[in-house]
Amino acid sequence: MSLKEIFCQDKAISILQRGFASDKMPHAYIFAGAEGVGKFKTAREWAKMLLCENPIITAESAETAEKKHEINSAYSATISGFADSCGACESCRLFEADSHPDFNLIYKELLEFTKDNKSKKTPVDLAIDVIREFLIEKLSTRPTLSKRKVYVISEAERLNDSSQNAMLKVLEEPPGYCTIILLCTRMEMLLATTKSRCRTVRFLSIDTERIIDRLGAMGLEGEKAQYFAQLSQGSLGQGCQWARLELADANIYQTKKELVSSLATYKLADCLTLAEWLLEKGKKIAAAWESIENATSKTDINRKAQKILIQIIISALHDAMKINIAESQILINSDQQEQIKSIAERFSSEQSAEKIADAYKTMQWIESNVNEKLIFEQLLLNLVVSDTIKV
Repeated sequence: MSLKEIFCQDKAISILQRGFASDKMPHAYIFAGAEGVGKFKTAREWAKMLLCENPIITAESAETAEKKHEINSAYSATISGFADSCGACESCRLFEADSHPDFNLIYKELLEFTKDNKSKKTPVDLAIDVIREFLIEKLSTRPTLSKRKVYVISEAERLNDSSQNAMLKVLEEPPGYCTIILLCTRMEMLLATTKSRCRTVRFLSIDTERIIDRLGAMGLEGEKAQYFAQLSQGSLGQGCQWARLELADANIYQTKKELVSSLATYKLADCLTLAEWLLEKGKKIAAAWESIENATSKTDINRKAQKILIQIIISALHDAMKINIAESQILINSDQQEQIKSIAERFSSEQSAEKIADAYKTMQWIESNVNEKLIFEQLLLNLVVSDTIKV
């Protein structure tokens, strides 16, 4: 892959190219945006270009330059070319083999490999020990092969305050040969002192029709492609992930149809039965997920499977809220409009909004390793209780 192949993020890449062309690149970036919009792929390809022994600068056509100007009014006419990796030098070959000595990916699971915290338990936060041992201590060593070193910090929103405070000095005054990239889905989780020391590059959501086209190219079409594209809310990565699961017989679409139908007629007496059903469906989705991503930890896969089910519930509540505001709006669950109308009759738009907030809190419990059965039971209880006896 190369920078030119990054999907629908021309504005973000233009910002990076402008800094490179003017020789005024910041030492630290925050790539901000929803999960699955291309932050990680862009970080990898940008790192590959920075480490490349012979980066290629290609002239841009007038049509390409005009397109970028339309996308980004700040795009400078002085940028005469597009910088990309050559793909052929030793640096590029090592990078593609995931063995480049000057590229460092930092993620929370590295806690298992730190000196004093070796543990098989999957961490929730990106711990200070990981930052100290895999970033701060390594910064002082000069590049081995390339002229630069690049550090990419995945899930930067999981950096706790201690981890961020430990990073402040290196973010402010890193060695001249270092570039640090923080990938973040929730900017509010970063301290103001962290954000002020980095150049923020925002990644936009991707148009639903473009996602539908991509899912169709993967072999997922019709109502399924329409639903997963809408559910992804502009995240191509999530849409493609769900499509791969569906093609691997995870049966998410059928599960969602059954779940939305259940919510349309749901009563308090159904709580325990439906919670058990959700638990079982989550396990089946997780099993399909493991078959296509055996390198991902089982704990993370189980969490993601549970989150899919909660996202389906949120999508139904969101549709119900939209119907109560204006019936002409496009629904995520457009294939089950009658069921969505039944949910809308039970909850006002304000009540739907409150229950959506409850569901998002449930997402946080999943990250905190709360018992999954209790999570679903609590969520379902909140869907039937009134405001006066809200759980």
